[in-house]
Amino acid sequence: MKRLITLALVAAAVITVQAQDIQLHYDFGRNIYPNEEDGRQKVTVTVEQFKADKLGSWYYFVDLDLSSKFFRSAYTEISREFKFGKESPFAAHIEYDGGLGRDQIGSFQHAALLGAAYNGHNADFSKTWSVQLMYKRYFKSYDYTRAYHSFQLTGVWGLNFAGGKCTFSGFIDFWRGENWRAGHEGHGMLVILTEPQFWYNVTKNISFGSEVEISNNFIYHTYNDKSFFINPTVAFKWNF
Repeated sequence: MKRLITLALVAAAVITVQAQDIQLHYDFGRNIYPNEEDGRQKVTVTVEQFKADKLGSWYYFVDLDLSSKFFRSAYTEISREFKFGKESPFAAHIEYDGGLGRDQIGSFQHAALLGAAYNGHNADFSKTWSVQLMYKRYFKSYDYTRAYHSFQLTGVWGLNFAGGKCTFSGFIDFWRGENWRAGHEGHGMLVILTEPQFWYNVTKNISFGSEVEISNNFIYHTYNDKSFFINPTVAFKWNF
């Protein structure tokens, strides 16, 4: 789980919106890839909140990864957008990404992002989208990492249909990472991560569904060159 925006991100242009939810995901990655992902978390708890105001919007989430024996790691992203005008679809985007794990291998390199966003929606907000292009600065966070310049292109979408009973949402990220594999240290590589979700909304507050994490060059291994992974979950969401 990474970024799970299912709200009308651009509602700030019209009304003041605040919503938050808790999600519980059971991950099948370690069953699909028993060699590469034998240590992958079984359960992730995600807490997220979106709040719009007159200037723009705030958004954050926290992912808590759990195994059968212990708490593995915590990852967060916090972003702020400032609208360029009351009716403008463009906004300045500022973001922080980072987290901590039980050890260095399970930790996350911290980064700051700065750029612009283009947000849109249809008349009734049943369809929403956002495109963000940002400069990304990685910081030396622990041993074997170094500070370096990067970029990130992000797309976010949300679609409510079947009378509001179903939701298809998610994001896709492209960014420049650095290769840690032997013989490639310090070389740039394109990282791709997308997490489409499908939810069946039982009530306004309760949903059941699934997320599929699809990635390339996102999951790091020291012992082979496998880079492409598809990790599905079954999930529960409580909006409050």
